[in-house]
Amino acid sequence: MVDIEAVGGAATGGLIAGQFEKPAGKAGEHHNLCADCGTETVGRFCHNCGNAAHVHRTLLHLGEELLHGVMHFDSRTWRTLPLLVFRPGRLTREWCEGKRTRYVSPLAVFLFTMFVMFMLLSYAPEPEGGSTVGRQAVATAELARRNTEVANARVALKNAPPEARAGAEIALKAAEANQARAKSRVGNTPKAAEVDGWQTDLATDAKSGQLGFSTGSKKLDAKLQKKFENPELAAYKLQQTFYKFSFLLIPISIPFVALLFVWKRGFTLYDHGVFVLYSLTFMSLLIMVVAAAGRIGGLVAGLAFALTPFIIPMHMYYQLQGAYGLRTFSALWRTWFLLVFCAIALTFFLLAILWLNMA
Repeated sequence: MVDIEAVGGAATGGLIAGQFEKPAGKAGEHHNLCADCGTETVGRFCHNCGNAAHVHRTLLHLGEELLHGVMHFDSRTWRTLPLLVFRPGRLTREWCEGKRTRYVSPLAVFLFTMFVMFMLLSYAPEPEGGSTVGRQAVATAELARRNTEVANARVALKNAPPEARAGAEIALKAAEANQARAKSRVGNTPKAAEVDGWQTDLATDAKSGQLGFSTGSKKLDAKLQKKFENPELAAYKLQQTFYKFSFLLIPISIPFVALLFVWKRGFTLYDHGVFVLYSLTFMSLLIMVVAAAGRIGGLVAGLAFALTPFIIPMHMYYQLQGAYGLRTFSALWRTWFLLVFCAIALTFFLLAILWLNMA
């Protein structure tokens, strides 16, 4: 099922991105006078207000405008994406130097890519049997939790006074039953697929008070209790918050990149911002490729997951080297620190998302 809000988010991202790009100004009926301000036009645009000199009045052009605004596939896209993947340093440097008419702006491509990424990750179909690894991971975690419950129940029975032993024995039997059910879900058994119902089990445990939140804040405990009682809704809201506030990665990341060049003259926060935007865009594209490979499964998925830890630092290295004109050693040590800074920035971002989701 397609989520209208997510599709709307992708369309909104494309339309917002389109505001940072100039119209094509091609085809259509040419007017000698600007249709907007009346100035005589020379070329494809009015030199006074920037309005296109060609006026489109066909139904087909409505579709073209929608495709351009939402998908934003024009010649600049095909110049930008290959450089973003294979020559990120050159792309960053040329944009900062003012060579911009041939490329999609970093903010435009970032906005559109982020919205499309979350839409595709959320609503791409799951292949048959494709989530076996994920199910088994959840099943293993569930078994560990049930084992802990059994151990706690046995200790409680051992230390229970005579008048409370009956209740402790009932609690132990219930814990052992849950443990047996969790064991049946681990491995290549028909019952392994039942682990997909972990949301129901988690909600049941939360409603029965077994989770027992104790953060020191009654208000926070109540919010956690409410979210765990409906884990599917909580996960959905967290995902929505994640992509709606993905732009926070930009102001969080720029100071860390600036630290790498704090003593190096000639670079401004604007340059670092362009670097961050193009870098985040590439990471979004990489996530989409890896997710698609994961959906396919088999050798393709294994190869994608194996190469990703090498692709990320390699892309950072070449972008740093090309964008800032660094030598090999300077680019290498900055790449190492940039990886560390990325982990810190991502931690700050996740904390901010959790706080916004709980607020």
